Amino acid sequence: MVSRSELTLGPLLLLLLCPPRVLADKLQITSTPPGATVELDGVVVGTTPFEKDFPGGFFHKTRTSMGSRLEHPVVARISLAGYASRELKLTEGPMNWISLNGRNRGEYWLFKSDHFDVELKAVSETFTGGITAKVSDSSVALAPELSLEELVRQAKPAVVYLKGLDKAGSGFFVTGTGVIVTNAHLARGEETLLAALSDGQQLEAKVVHVEPDLDIALAKVDVPSAKSEFPHLTLADASSVHQGENVLAIGNPGDAMLFSVTKGIVSAVGTFPSAGPGTWIQTDTPINPGNSGGPLLNSRGEVIGINTQKLIKKNVTGIGFALSATDLLNVLRRFYPNAVPLIEKTSSPAPNSSEKPDAIANANVNLPLSAAPEAAGTVTISSDPDGAEIFIDDKFHGNTPATLKLPAGSHAIVLKFPGHTDWRRSLEVLKSSKTSLKAALDLAP
Repeated sequence: MVSRSELTLGPLLLLLLCPPRVLADKLQITSTPPGATVELDGVVVGTTPFEKDFPGGFFHKTRTSMGSRLEHPVVARISLAGYASRELKLTEGPMNWISLNGRNRGEYWLFKSDHFDVELKAVSETFTGGITAKVSDSSVALAPELSLEELVRQAKPAVVYLKGLDKAGSGFFVTGTGVIVTNAHLARGEETLLAALSDGQQLEAKVVHVEPDLDIALAKVDVPSAKSEFPHLTLADASSVHQGENVLAIGNPGDAMLFSVTKGIVSAVGTFPSAGPGTWIQTDTPINPGNSGGPLLNSRGEVIGINTQKLIKKNVTGIGFALSATDLLNVLRRFYPNAVPLIEKTSSPAPNSSEKPDAIANANVNLPLSAAPEAAGTVTISSDPDGAEIFIDDKFHGNTPATLKLPAGSHAIVLKFPGHTDWRRSLEVLKSSKTSLKAALDLAP
């Protein structure tokens, strides 16, 4: 005779020895154009069209305690040479897993869909206009300082309030065509952000680039038909920043009025690994959540950094950090490969010169980075394989294929591609010349 306990135990043993088959669903990511690299949480997993099997519990709530659960959010990065990269938050959550007996078993996330289709925009269509920057050395004659009221009057129209689904912060225009700079931690996982201007206008800002290593992101708004261009700010290289100088922050701190202004000094400049990679500007300017992504300005109205984080520690106050404009310029030059940084230099006029010192000092102020020098030639560079990184005179100029304007003279050109030997050439560029280079990169031994 078989006891009741044996009847109950039998199916349980069978279940443990032969667990139910885990049903898998397929995640698909496609792009236009195809062939883009797909990264999931920073790991390259393939190219579009991309498919991967995941447990069914990643797409819908699991129905048993033995079902698989996705225990973290997933962000995809889609990138293709010549196109603005895109980041997508693939999941929604967190949600609480509650068992049948009412016990909370932790948080989980679900994929929003089993198919994501991404349209990539060409860099040339997205990053239009020009960047204005000043790169200085010790011999530079500085522009005159502005009064606080005048500084705010000039800079505030270029600052924006940015709001995502569950976070908000600040940003600022760096081109008249609508390119906005902000922090990556504000834009990551967002396809669009609401951009509110100081005049009350609200626009949709599309996130067009999120830097994987630095806390920098770029968004783009379309210029309204009634507006010729957006007011935008000038960037100043970190070499022009001095300890003790006065600085101003404009942003949108939480629980306060929008477009608030705070004032302080530069406490220190340099690397600070605890804050992350890059060159950091430490300041005692009050920075709070919501200031993230806004500009840190010097007394001449130039952006010297992006307000990024505040040191939160017991018995510590008045320590904030801005990522330097030098790091921002390095990112922007990937999308403006013809960038010519402005180096302002001044010298004493000749004894009999009728030219005033001010005219010499301000001769090249506000030269856009996208402007090409007058004595220049055009060089078109392609490679096999496509997408090789272009370095000219040791500076990164984007990926192949590309058409660049280079100053007349001799230039060292290097193309790099993973798994291949570097391709090197010395090229003499003549004024108004047009040259085409086709590079075949050999596989590395």
